[in-house]
Amino acid sequence: MTPVPAPSFRDPAGCCCFFNRRVFRFITAGAIPEFEVFLQTNCARQFTAGKQFVSTRRLNEEETATLRASPEWPPVFNAPAAGAVFEHERIPFPSYPHEWPPEMLWAAGRLTIDLAQAALADGFGLKDATPHNILFRGSEPVFIDALSFERRNPGDPIWKPHAQFVRTFLLPLMAHRRWNLPPADIFLTHRDGLEPEEYYRRCGLLERFKPRTLSLVTIPTWLSRKADPGDQKIYQPHLLANTEKAGFILGSLFQRLQRTLDSLQPISGKKSVWSDYMATHSYDDPAFAAKEKFVREALCEFKPARVLDAGANTGHFSALAAQAGAEVVAVDLDAACAGAIWRRAREHKLNIQPLALNLAHPSPALGWRNGECPSFLDRAMGAFDGVLMLALIHHLLVTERIPLEEILRLAHDVTNLLLVIEFVDPKDDMFRRLTRGREHLHATLDIKMFEQACTPYFEIVRSLALPGTRRRMYCLMKKTPST
Repeated sequence: MTPVPAPSFRDPAGCCCFFNRRVFRFITAGAIPEFEVFLQTNCARQFTAGKQFVSTRRLNEEETATLRASPEWPPVFNAPAAGAVFEHERIPFPSYPHEWPPEMLWAAGRLTIDLAQAALADGFGLKDATPHNILFRGSEPVFIDALSFERRNPGDPIWKPHAQFVRTFLLPLMAHRRWNLPPADIFLTHRDGLEPEEYYRRCGLLERFKPRTLSLVTIPTWLSRKADPGDQKIYQPHLLANTEKAGFILGSLFQRLQRTLDSLQPISGKKSVWSDYMATHSYDDPAFAAKEKFVREALCEFKPARVLDAGANTGHFSALAAQAGAEVVAVDLDAACAGAIWRRAREHKLNIQPLALNLAHPSPALGWRNGECPSFLDRAMGAFDGVLMLALIHHLLVTERIPLEEILRLAHDVTNLLLVIEFVDPKDDMFRRLTRGREHLHATLDIKMFEQACTPYFEIVRSLALPGTRRRMYCLMKKTPST
């Protein structure tokens, strides 16, 4: 397996790679002592025990030699005197800020501040503050960039990543509050968040003088206009002789940032086009009960360990899969629905990671040479034992104009075993509403055609007509090339 660079390759003290489904970090010789001291701090131990900080161990000489014997092992890891190799735990399904609902961005920001506060007590500082330092295990954030901590000068009252924290957490959350701007609209094109000047240009005159906007946006924008680009004094450390005072100033800053972040927590129950669908869906009670029973039985029979719920809405069936013991990734194009799933997962401690993305326009590969953030489909291919496509294919067929065969081929590529899919007849009320008078485009689609389209990719285990509807549930098992 060819190693793939991870986001921390930007750090001169070390870099990461994925190798044989394991995560390794190379650390240069000069950075090792400080790194290993940090791993023994109360902060690192506490957050590792709470599963909020990635667990890490140093490889012994024999393990390292075995890895170096592989021709695909990265050359930078091979110089014996240049450093050491550490292994991190592997987070099951990595995701990135441009795929998160605002609730997850907020949770990542809260973990960042909590870690910065805890590290301060141990004499360490967090040297960057970006959501790219964090992945999610289910609905819970995990800090993965273990090299982001450094010893701080006790007399230094400045937190250098302060402006970055504002750009990557506070301003995107403010933009969501003010204009309902999802994180994807910012992070797909701006890796380091939203600049105060850009936020300022979007604001009206009165908005610029509101207290929070004034402190985080307006004043920094005015100061940047007056700053002398050639003045190097602003980059010089301003150390205090009184170390307690320096620590107090930093602690107060973290408390202010925490209060500001908490005030920007996304509002629960925010409405969108699809957020009420579970209450107004196209089924009466017997039909929905039959659908739920069908899905539950398929999950019980095949016991998929990892499930993709494609078009999850507010996560009812994602919760069924999680309750059956699966690790679930739930995707929906509606950020409000993804946020509702996150809240449900957190409240009920369900292993569900919600993502706000459109399966017809999935996240592309991003970053340097498109290697820092792999595309969603690259991460999804073969990553799941089961896929749920419930009340989805008519949206892909009609709204996105995706051919049926392509939908089934994608499901075949993503799942290793099971597909539970819902067929929606073109005469269904929702289907007709979506076609808007273009019913003739789908005139040939019926159950027979659907089952024929499934045949090259899946074996039909069983199916069920949902009573009182024009919909039919299918439990399909993936065919292998030899089948």
